[in-house]
Amino acid sequence: MTLARSTKLTIVGAGSVGSSLAYAALIRGSAREVVLYDIDTAKAEAEVLDLAHGTPFTGASRITGGSDLELIADSDVVVITAGAKQQPGQTRLELAGVNVRILEAMLPQLVALAPHAVFILVTNPCDVLTAVAERITDLPPGRIFSSGTVLDSARLRWLVAEAAQIAPQSVHALIVGEHGDSEFPLWSSATIGQTPLGAWTDDAGHVLFPRERLETLTHDVVNAAYKIIAGKGATNYAIGLSGARIVEAVLRDERSILPVSSVLRGYRGIDGVALSVPSIVGAGGVQRVLDISLDAREEELLQRSAEALRSSIALFS
Repeated sequence: MTLARSTKLTIVGAGSVGSSLAYAALIRGSAREVVLYDIDTAKAEAEVLDLAHGTPFTGASRITGGSDLELIADSDVVVITAGAKQQPGQTRLELAGVNVRILEAMLPQLVALAPHAVFILVTNPCDVLTAVAERITDLPPGRIFSSGTVLDSARLRWLVAEAAQIAPQSVHALIVGEHGDSEFPLWSSATIGQTPLGAWTDDAGHVLFPRERLETLTHDVVNAAYKIIAGKGATNYAIGLSGARIVEAVLRDERSILPVSSVLRGYRGIDGVALSVPSIVGAGGVQRVLDISLDAREEELLQRSAEALRSSIALFS
């Protein structure tokens, strides 16, 4: 899609996630100008050069970058991927301490250079960092949020689609809650096309998604990142694509419904905790958090997820 105006996306961090996000943004035409910033000059410049060599095969977007913080000035969207990466066997919450310190040192400088930007966190643990980020900035609600469970939901949709032999675009299912071990799917509202997931049958008329299979799918989504990290050291391609998709929703003012993570206020009794729930994302970031229909089990899991994160966030208040 051709962008109606000049738009500037800055990606902070030229590691595997940041570089993959820049690559996805260039191919998808997410922004007219993509900037890749990293304190490692040689790394940033090498990634930019490699990406730039491919732009004759993409659209009108251009890529620049380096280690000069001034490159961030006047960005429309800033995506923060910088931080310590998750190690094999390490939980997302075990990352929190070092990445909170990085964010506290970096974020005020970014906001000063791009005061009108929307800030999107991809660094883990993204829910804890979102709450910290809102605390250390004076940005209006919704202007700073994280990618949340957008990727987790994509993983769920792909797994369901593979089982049903259906295009993943026809699967409508969300993961909500923490982007981590306490996340969970909204099975009560999941559908393939207009058919509730529980009523979907195979060609022989057998129900394809009994409770046991749903539990297996949940396990596979929650543990997907651990499996990938154990095999290749990091997750990068899918989070790069999902990050680019969120950026597009903001820059094009799509008002798309995405399960991003923002600080909730009076949401089903939850206050001051960042959790992923369906939200309208457009110009200015999260425009509205949507109340959703939950069954009793899902309500319990949401409250449990909120309580787990409340304890973690309190450590950094």
